[in-house]
Amino acid sequence: MCKITIAIDGYSSTGKSTVAKHLAKDLGYVYVDTGAMYRAVTLYALRKGYFGETEKNVDALVNDLPKITLKFVFNESLGYSEIYLNDENVEKEIRTLQVSAFVSPVAEVQAVRVKLVEMQQQMGKEKGIVMDGRDIGTVVFPDAEMKVFMTASIQARATRRYKELLDRGEQVTYQEVLENVESRDYIDSNREFSPLRKADDAIEFDNSDIGLQDQFERLHGYALRLIEKLN
Repeated sequence: MCKITIAIDGYSSTGKSTVAKHLAKDLGYVYVDTGAMYRAVTLYALRKGYFGETEKNVDALVNDLPKITLKFVFNESLGYSEIYLNDENVEKEIRTLQVSAFVSPVAEVQAVRVKLVEMQQQMGKEKGIVMDGRDIGTVVFPDAEMKVFMTASIQARATRRYKELLDRGEQVTYQEVLENVESRDYIDSNREFSPLRKADDAIEFDNSDIGLQDQFERLHGYALRLIEKLN
């Protein structure tokens, strides 16, 4: 049976990664969370002091890119892969609101995107992969057999993100999360290099009022029909 490339793009907090993980596991495919890759680079920049409330030293970050190594290591107890930054497991550290506040400005740096896109294309060269992010169907894998663009109302996305952060023990307010989501939307959609946009041949999937299981079943069914058609 032939394997395909599944590209899932969309706005922040639309549940792309959750659905992508489920699809990959059920299909026996490799799952790659490209957002985690950009978050890891952002964590590196924050630790180095290159980005912050008053700092934005793009040149320093670009000069350090050769020093940054990223890899995914499968965690059997969790059932999915975790990201490592220079051999350090940073899966928890990259999910904070602080990293969320700076990931879009870091991700709009062209040199950062070039480096990570090259890594992502290498990961998916054999197909049999589910990858989610902002530019997977438009830049990383423009020829992907299955493309999905996920969206939801900003209120639904902020609520999901707020609950997620509270569950992790972070002290945040709903307003802070809402403003972060709004800011990321604007930067992601208006950056000069690889802006977030729906690929012309992507399925638009609004999950504002759709549960996780329903989302999975719909997309899983579509994937199976597509694979069957191509065989």
